Amino acid sequence: MSVLEVETLHMYPLENAQRHHTDLYELVHRNKPTPVLRRGQSFFIVFKFKDRSYNDKVDVVRLIFNYGTRPVTKFGLPVSEIGVAVLNSNEVNEDIHDWNVHIKGRDPDAITLEVRSPVTAPVGVWRLTVETSVITFNNAAKQIYEYPEFIYILFNPWLKEDLVYMPKEQLLDEYVLNDVGKIWVGPMGTTRGREWVFGQFDAIVLPAVMLLLERTGLQASAKGDPIMLTRAISKLVNSNDDDLGVLQGKWDGEYEGGTAPAAWTGSVPILEKYLETRKEVLYGQCWVFAGVVTTVCRALGIPSRVVSNLVSAHDANESLTIDRYYSSKNDPLPFDPNNPLGEDSIWNYHVWNDVWMARPDLPTGYGGWQAIDATPQEESKGFYQCGPASVEAVKHGEVGLNYDTRFLLASVNADLVRWKEDPDSPVGFRKIECNRYHIGRMIITKQPYIFDPNGDGDRQIITEEYKPSEGTPVERLSLYNGIRGTTRAKRFYELPDAAESDVTFELVDITKINIGDNFSIIVKLNNTSNEVRNIQVALSTGSVFYTGVKAHQIKKASDSFKMQPNSKEQLKLNVTAEEYLDKLVEYCLLKMYVIATVHETKQTWAGEDDFQVIVPNILIT
Repeated sequence: MSVLEVETLHMYPLENAQRHHTDLYELVHRNKPTPVLRRGQSFFIVFKFKDRSYNDKVDVVRLIFNYGTRPVTKFGLPVSEIGVAVLNSNEVNEDIHDWNVHIKGRDPDAITLEVRSPVTAPVGVWRLTVETSVITFNNAAKQIYEYPEFIYILFNPWLKEDLVYMPKEQLLDEYVLNDVGKIWVGPMGTTRGREWVFGQFDAIVLPAVMLLLERTGLQASAKGDPIMLTRAISKLVNSNDDDLGVLQGKWDGEYEGGTAPAAWTGSVPILEKYLETRKEVLYGQCWVFAGVVTTVCRALGIPSRVVSNLVSAHDANESLTIDRYYSSKNDPLPFDPNNPLGEDSIWNYHVWNDVWMARPDLPTGYGGWQAIDATPQEESKGFYQCGPASVEAVKHGEVGLNYDTRFLLASVNADLVRWKEDPDSPVGFRKIECNRYHIGRMIITKQPYIFDPNGDGDRQIITEEYKPSEGTPVERLSLYNGIRGTTRAKRFYELPDAAESDVTFELVDITKINIGDNFSIIVKLNNTSNEVRNIQVALSTGSVFYTGVKAHQIKKASDSFKMQPNSKEQLKLNVTAEEYLDKLVEYCLLKMYVIATVHETKQTWAGEDDFQVIVPNILIT
C-alpha cells in the first residue's frame, strides 16, 4: 500500500484563536493567517490526503512540533525541543505534560484532528512537520509535509494547570487582554496617570518578542518557565549589560540622536524599531521600560500590571536604609563613606511591573503578584535584572526568598537615616535622625475595568499589598524581619537612634508652584525647654532629576541665633523666579534641604522635601 501523502493542512487559525483567547492578535487576521495558540489547550487541524483516505489499521501519522524558527531537516540536525504526537488511536492521552493527538472527525479524503500541547511547553515559535508511513516490515518509506507558517504557542492564564493561571478570570480582561492603560508618573502631590498604548496584539509585537526571547540565551525548557522568563525579560528590556536589549536608558535631559523618553506614548513604535534595526532603541526611562515590559508579558500571556512607587528608595549597599551623611560642620558629604562604589538615592517616583504566577520554588503562600524591574539600578547575580520577587514576601520582609526581595523591600519601606561625623562613634558617624515614613509614600497601579481619560478616577492604591500600614507594629516587624536576614542592615540598625531633644523642627511642605511664581523655604521651631538654646541652621534649595540626582544649586543660606525659652520661631528663605528659572531640568523638580544643630544638647535635625514647578498645558483647538 502506498504511503499517505498530505495534500493540504488547515489549522483554522481564527476558529482556534477564538477558543484560545487569541483572536485579538492581528497575525490571526492576515491574508496568510498565523496560528496563535495557548499551551495545554486543544486545537483542531484538518488534513486532506491525495489518492486515498486514512486507514488506522495500516497508516502511521506523526506530528512533529519543532521549537524555534528552523524546521526539522531530513538530515536530523539537533534541535532545542521536539514534541511528537503519534496518531494511532482515538484515545485521548490525559497527561497534560505531553503532546496528544486524536481523531475528532472523518471524511472520505480528510480527517479532523484534535491536538493538545503540553501545559509546560516553551512559549514562542513552533514549526510543524507531518510524517506519514505505513506499518510494514520495512518502514523506511515516508512522506514529509512541512506546514509553511509559524505557530505561536503562548502561556495560558485561563488554564489552572499553567503556572500563570489567574483564578479570577475576569481580571484577565485587564491584565492580559487590555491593550491600553495608564502609567502614573510625577512626584508626590503632582503625580498623574499617563495614557500608554501597550499594543500587544499589533502584528509586529510577537515577532519582536521572539527576537527578545532568542536573545535571552535561555534553554528552550526555561522559556516555558514564567519565573526564569520574566527574570530574563527584566534583563533584556534594558541594554545595560550588552547591546541586545530593547531600550537604552537616559536621565540627563540630553537626547540627541534618539527620542526623548517623554515623547513615547506606547510600546509598538519602540518594538517596531527594535525589530527593524536589531539594535537598542534610544531612549527610555523607568515608565517606558515598564510599559514595554507590560506589552511583552501580556503578548506572551503573562498577566502584568504597571506599578508606580512614589518616593522610591535605591538602597545601594543592602543596609535597608537610605543614608545621608554630614560633616561635623553640617555640610552634606558628596559621597557615601560606607559604600565607595555607589550612593543611596531617593527617586521622586519609580515605575516597575508586577507579573502574576505560582511560585513552586518558594514556600506555600508566596505566589500571586511578583515584582520585576527592567530599569537598571543594581546588578543581581552579575546582571542588571530584578525579580521576580514575591510581593507577599516583600510585605513580610522575607529577604531570603528569590529573587531580589531585599532590594524591593528597601524600595518601598527603607528608613531614611541621617548621620553626622563623630570621632567617638565606632563607625565614625552618629545617627542624628531616622525617618520611618518617608519612603514608599504611595504605590499605585491602574484599577481594573476603568479608564478615566481626563483624570485619575482609575487609580488604584496598592500600598498595603507591598507593606503593612506605616507606623503600625506589624510594619516595623516586617522591616525588622528583613533586617534580621541582612548582615549589613543589622550593623546599621544596632546603632542607637538619635536622642529626643527639647527643640522641635518642622519643614513646611510645598506640593507644587506655577512656573514664574516665587516660593519660600519655611522651617518652624519650638523650644520647649526653660533655657536659651543656641541654634545653627542651614537652608538650601536646588533642582534635581526625578531619580534624586542633584542638578543645580539655586540658593543657600546659613545663620546662628539664640532662641528664647518656651518660644516659637519661623525661619524663611525666599527664592525668586529669576533665581531658579534657568536652573530647571527635565520635569521641573526642585528640592529643599534644611539642617540644624542645637549647641547645648548636640541635637542635629535635618529635613528635605521636593516639589514640582508646574508648566501650563497648551490647549490646541
